[in-house]
Amino acid sequence: MTLSYSHAHQQGSGTTEVVAVLIAITDHTARVLTVDQGKLLPNGPLMPLHRSLQAGVRQWVEEQTQQPLGYLEQLYTFVDTNRRNIDGHALVYVSYLGLVQETQTQELQSQALWRDWYDYFPWENHLDGVPSIIMDFIVPALLEWANTAEDGVTQQRRRQRIRLCWGLSERFLAREVLTNENTDNKVTADIEDESSEWVAEHALLRYEMLYETGLIPEAPNYLPSYEPSNSATNRSPTNWTKMMGVPMYYDHRRVIATAISRLRAKIEYRPLIFGLMPEVFTLLQLQQSVEALSGVRLHKQNFRRLLDSQNLVMETGQSSSAQRGRPAKLYRFRHDIELQSLLMDSKLPKRK
Repeated sequence: MTLSYSHAHQQGSGTTEVVAVLIAITDHTARVLTVDQGKLLPNGPLMPLHRSLQAGVRQWVEEQTQQPLGYLEQLYTFVDTNRRNIDGHALVYVSYLGLVQETQTQELQSQALWRDWYDYFPWENHLDGVPSIIMDFIVPALLEWANTAEDGVTQQRRRQRIRLCWGLSERFLAREVLTNENTDNKVTADIEDESSEWVAEHALLRYEMLYETGLIPEAPNYLPSYEPSNSATNRSPTNWTKMMGVPMYYDHRRVIATAISRLRAKIEYRPLIFGLMPEVFTLLQLQQSVEALSGVRLHKQNFRRLLDSQNLVMETGQSSSAQRGRPAKLYRFRHDIELQSLLMDSKLPKRK
């Protein structure tokens, strides 16, 4: 059966489905476990034999991926009005977020596949600076959408939403210039100058804006031939789809966006990052893992100063076997901090 990105699922009698977003960090890359060639998350209907929602999640994950589960928390619940069961009732989605250590490919079910989560959200990866796709394609398209509003008040509200979601400067919006060969570099400089306004945990808001404006294939109003009228760069529908990330069936990409927002927010006040780390690690490995999740670079000295002040890690007395340079000290997470962190502000730094 060929599934579209926004239409009904093969019909069953159930009304509730569970879906799991399993996150791992491998080689300093944030990865998500998928099935059906990367088009779906592990999922399945909640059945009477399941004693709880979590039991249903664990069964479907084990059955579809054989990935061992560790930390698991409920993410959110919503009604998917685009999907109906045989009685015509809309399906209820109950999603879960899990932090795991990636299982080797040969140990997974053949349909399971680990993917870099930035394959699905390329605009969220700021590790090498602001992605060009934001200023070259996304922002011009969104501002055109803002200009289509029927009245000036709605236009202004849309522009403010764009500014807040995408970390733009007031100066840029005031100019209301979409593309101009003389200002391309200046526009890029503006967003970099105002980079502190980029809020990493707004990943879901950004995805929902792209969905609302029909810029991604999952949206019911998606226009494959979309091309901003003033765009200086021509693009085909194929290139546009590639630039906007790998699409998924149903609302599964939205579920991942929700998990990214939740995780990015929680690592600022809870030491959840240690659920993704090996038993021992270097401080550089820890910093690179936090950066992989947040999508932004951290200041090395500030990061280590914060770790010291909050006593989150302890030395093992051993060092890594580095091939180049001096071996680095190995650390492990202080597990007694887990309970203490419920009553303390165990923040990790956001960015440079």
